This record gives sequence, structure tokens and C-alpha cells, in this order.
Amino acid sequence: MTRVPRVATVLVALLLMSACSDLGGTGDLDYVAGSGKVVEVAPDEREEPVAVSGTTIQGQPLDLADLRGKVVVVNVWWSLCGPCIKEMPMLVEAEAEFAEEAPGAVAFVGINIREAAKENAAAFERARGVDYPSLFDPGSETLRGLGRFAPPSMPATLVLDASGRVAALVNGPIPSKSTLTTVVESVLAEGDD
Repeated sequence: MTRVPRVATVLVALLLMSACSDLGGTGDLDYVAGSGKVVEVAPDEREEPVAVSGTTIQGQPLDLADLRGKVVVVNVWWSLCGPCIKEMPMLVEAEAEFAEEAPGAVAFVGINIREAAKENAAAFERARGVDYPSLFDPGSETLRGLGRFAPPSMPATLVLDASGRVAALVNGPIPSKSTLTTVVESVLAEGDD
């Protein structure tokens, strides 16, 4: 007869462990894997510029409106997200390449969601050589500023045109660095038309 209480106790413990955080990084949803498919938005079909601002992991204010005139890569991540960990080296490499090849034309910004503490996010960035800013947003409030392009999962990467409008979205892990750089170069080329 002691088996039923033990089974019940184990089930309750498992349920409690599955809800290990009350931080709602993807709204009321748990982690939802994205497909990694790139969705591009034609210039004449783009919506209003995104309205995203907040405080970085290092405590500095950041408003994406201040980056208008540049193509901006926005990556939504969390330090315990496996696909986020895997894709971060591609983002760091791409950011370094654009800084060298097109200085001042491309900016990278992260949005860190679900993190329990800024220190965790800062340690993650240091360990991976991330030197571009990331907004610290454990409640995912900034994602509302992305309108209909607010990702339902992480990682997600958006490319904003020079006007601050969403030009492309990768909902899920970036398939490859060349995929990302090709999209960014395409949006950069729009300024040459």
C-alpha cells in the first residue's frame, strides 16, 4: 500500500520540476522549437518600424530606434536554450565580419529572455565572446514591440532594414552563418537601389 503514495509523490515532484521557473520567456508557453525557415518580407509589404527599447545586460539603455540607418540583426536568446547555444558562434562570427567589411552599416542586438539573473546572461556572453549589446528582458515584454513578428519561440533572429522595419525572420535556429549573411547582404543592397 505504500506504493501508491510513492508514485503520487514522484508524479507531484515531476510536475513541480517541469515548472521550474515562473519566468514567461515565451508568454504562457513552454519552449517551442522553430523551424529555422527564413521568411523574407518584400520592401513594399513591410510594416511600421519596430518599437523595442529597454536596458541591456550591462545596465545601459538601448532603443532600436537609435540604430535607424543601419541594418539591424536582432537575436532572441536564453542561456539555457540548446539551439541558442549552438547558433551563438555563427552570430559572433557574422557580427565580426560585418564590422570589418561594412563598418557602421550593420548592428547586432540580442534580446535575452527567460534569464533568472543578469549575471547568468553576462557570463554566457563572456564565455562566447559576444560583444554586442543584449536587452535583458526576462518577462519578454520587448517582444511585443516586434508586432506580428514577435517570435513564439527561441532562438529567433530578425533582420531589420535601415528604416527599422522587419525585412526577414528566422523562427528557430539559424540554418548557417551563410544563410544569415546572405539575408543581411540582401537587405544592405536595398540601400544601393
